[in-house]
Amino acid sequence: MGLIENQSVLVTGGAGFIGSNIIEKLLKQNNRVVCLDNFATGKRENIAAYMNNPAFRLIEGDIRDLDTCRKAVEGANIVLHQAALGSVPRSVKDPLTSNEVNVSGFLNVLVASRDAGVKRIVYAASSSTYGDSKDLPKVEDRIGKPMSPYAVTKYVNELYASVFANLYGMELIGLRYFNVFGPRQDPFGAYAAVIPLFVKALIAKESPRINGDGTYSRDFTYVVNVVQANERAATTTNPDAVNTVFNVACGERTSIQNLFDILRDKLSRFDGAIASVEPIYGEVRLGDVPHSLASIEKAQSLLGYKPTHLFADGIEEAINWYWENLKS
Repeated sequence: MGLIENQSVLVTGGAGFIGSNIIEKLLKQNNRVVCLDNFATGKRENIAAYMNNPAFRLIEGDIRDLDTCRKAVEGANIVLHQAALGSVPRSVKDPLTSNEVNVSGFLNVLVASRDAGVKRIVYAASSSTYGDSKDLPKVEDRIGKPMSPYAVTKYVNELYASVFANLYGMELIGLRYFNVFGPRQDPFGAYAAVIPLFVKALIAKESPRINGDGTYSRDFTYVVNVVQANERAATTTNPDAVNTVFNVACGERTSIQNLFDILRDKLSRFDGAIASVEPIYGEVRLGDVPHSLASIEKAQSLLGYKPTHLFADGIEEAINWYWENLKS
């Protein structure tokens, strides 16, 4: 399925996990792609395969610099804004930098896009915006109070997007990602996501740490679904789908304990000794939301979004990549 074709697209954070998966698909569909990344969390190996592609251009720079953003948006029809400093724990430790990147950086992208006449911007929002809301499933128009600086920054993005749409006639669509996983997700950083972190530990036959008793749950979302949502949001002609936000998830939840059990079982196919690894349990992390489950009805009805990979499908497809890339 190729929804974006023959376009000039800027992908901010394009060397990151999600951004590089988006770029891979865009280049297969005859698009011209500019990647803006400062490699704070993105990796050069994620885009190494595209460096000699005449349809691909890398701008190494920071969204915190307005002139860099202006350079990056030149000639773009579409901006897919994936650049951010992720991680709730990181933002708890260093709220200033999270705010500079996620809020000031986002504002720079908006201003540069406005001045360059870019009509459609799709930006990565976050399920963390639901905060302390206990409602399940999470529905777009009912949110709680943010529980971390990261959540504040992503909610502020939504507020700025709404203001720019109203003031300047721009078309902005936010995608609230729910716990995305898949190939190219980094397991080695201090703030690695839970799935690659568990996989890395299991392959090493080390006990991964579960924060809490394992009953917290997440709506894990395979990256292919996120790529689809970006394409649909970038190309929709439905006026009701523009200048709003959508959940991007599968509409199913998995407990952290069940996640561990599934990963251990699948990795045991490659190395039987993994089957005997047990987790250790620790304190709940500050800012963690207990349960996350998305309603995807809005995205289905207005964008035509339909997950091609539920959690089990995504894990089955990703497990070989994890094994090949994390075992050394």
